Parts: sequence; C-alpha cells; structure tokens
Amino acid sequence: MTNKACILSISGPVLHDEESALFADQKPWGVILMGRSCQTRDQIRRCVHDIWKAVGREILIFIDQEGGRVARLKSPEWPLFPRGELYGALYARDPELGLEATWLGHRLMADELTRMGIHADCAPVCDLPQPGAHDVIGDRAFGTDPDTVGTLATAALKGLEDGGVAGVIKHIPGHGRSTADSHIELPRVTAGENELASDFAAFRHVTHAPMAMTAHISYDHFDEGRAATVSPIMINEVIRRRIGFDGLLMTDDLGMQALGGTLTERADQSIAAGCDMLLHCSGFLNEPGDIIAEMREVAEAAPVLSGKALQRAEAAEAASKREKPFDVEAGWLRFKSLIPDVGVMRV
Repeated sequence: MTNKACILSISGPVLHDEESALFADQKPWGVILMGRSCQTRDQIRRCVHDIWKAVGREILIFIDQEGGRVARLKSPEWPLFPRGELYGALYARDPELGLEATWLGHRLMADELTRMGIHADCAPVCDLPQPGAHDVIGDRAFGTDPDTVGTLATAALKGLEDGGVAGVIKHIPGHGRSTADSHIELPRVTAGENELASDFAAFRHVTHAPMAMTAHISYDHFDEGRAATVSPIMINEVIRRRIGFDGLLMTDDLGMQALGGTLTERADQSIAAGCDMLLHCSGFLNEPGDIIAEMREVAEAAPVLSGKALQRAEAAEAASKREKPFDVEAGWLRFKSLIPDVGVMRV
C-alpha cells in the first residue's frame, strides 16, 4: 500500500477533473462524503466508482452517519435512524432489548452504506455528556455513565462490522465536558484526573475498535492549552497507554477552528504527536476551488503510510470486509417493533 496518511473529501456530488487528478497524484488512504456529496443512491455509487478509479484501488469511503442530528444521508431518500439517546433509553428500560436494538440499528445502517460502496462510518459516539457542557454531544450520546456508553458502543461497532462497515469511535479521550464547540474554538476542560477517569472508562470498553477519532480539546490537567489531537502527552500517555487503544487514530477534521496555524502546521503537529491519519472535511467551505486547494495542502503534508500506522490501516480495511448474512426485511420489521418512531423506511 502506497497511500498517503490522509482522508479527504470532495467538493460536491460528482468528482471534478481537478479532484480526480489530485487523488491520482496524492493517493489518499480514504475519502469522506459530506452532505454536499450525498443526493441519491445512484449518484453516490457513481461517485464512489469514480473515486476508486482515480486512486487506482478500492480505498475506504467514509461517512459521518450516527443517526439523529448527525446524518449525511437524509430522508426521504434514506431511512432515518435513531439518535444515541433513544438506544440508551431503551437499554435503561430493558438491557437485552436495548442491546438488540443498538446492534440491529447499526446492522441496518451498514446495509444502506455498503449498497453504495461505503465501508467506514464515523460512529459510534463514546462521549459522556456532562451537566452544563456544550450541547455539541448532547443527545448523540448513548448515556451518561461509562458502562452504558461502552456496552452500547460495543453493540454498535458489532452491528456495523457484521454489515461490512468499519466503525470509528469518537471523540477519544472524551468530548462530553466541552464547554465550547471545537468547530469554532478550542474547548478547555479543567477537570482533574479523578473526574476524567469516567470519560476514559467509556473508551476502555471499545479498545478493540478498528479506528478512533481524536477530540480537538485541551485537557488542561495533562497538557494545558494544547488540543489532544496535537498533544504527544494525550496521545501516548492517555489514549495509547491509560485507555489502551491501539487501533488507527485519526484526527478530527483539521479544518476546525479549535486548531491554530495553517493546515500544513496542523497536519505536521498531528503526525508528530502520534496520530496515524489526517482527516480533512472542508466543512466550512462552499467553493470547489477553495475545497480542492485545502485538500491539496493536507495531502501534500501527509506522509506515505508506513510502519505501525500502515499496519493499523490494513487492520481497519480488514474490519470492513467481515459482512455476515442477514435478512434485511425481517431486520427492519424487528427494528420498528423495538423503536417504533424510527422514521421513514426504505424508499
């Protein structure tokens, strides 16, 4: 594998010639589809085919599809899936049914994704929301205690994997205490080690996950004023050693304003800190030319995958190829019986 250690996006619903040339030249390891690139099933299939053709192999195609308010695939073209809070509420009433619904919802979501060539999902959320914190996590979370979150996240990952989709746990080591939106500014978490232990504990349930996404948050007790994404202390001491996660570690979107400096500087600092993969979504931009320019900057800063990062990338790809037989129609019927207000079904 000679791919660069980056996941890029595309500027719209079709692959521009300039983007195709960029992918052919830089060979990103993955591409993430944002909402601007998702219109219909057939359109996405064509887009994925064109991406694969440009790169020269069937690289992982990612999407941010949690369910609830974080869903790039919208109704009525696609089914609506529940937010994490609904799975947690069912689990609180009946743990067995809550686990079944969480696995089933993510298995059905994987069916939708793989039909379009998407085999990686930036889900599930493993953050623990805290009273008084910013609502950026809120109802996306499965619950407020680490055992519930970790248990349901494990079921979600299994559902995705059984459907041929590799999951990305987020936002390690925990975004639930954030008092600001990291899309806009750097959140500062001042909690001490004892308080943060519960946040970390949720992620210990899912150290087997193939991939994880960092949090653009400063945990001042460990490394004051520096986001975890660019902190060797947070990555090596907390994420790798204390939590024990050894899968592929990707940055959250490098375009978010929580990180200062240029994109090149953000990329360099992230890799130097210990991240395996750079993620760039261009979520703040609208003009294709601007998006492509930023993608090029990130791609050129990304190293070629090698060593441990390459091994982790190969393991993540392998996790996307474990689909098991599944009766989709029966699955939808059962899912609707567990969570009746799921929303619009297959069209």
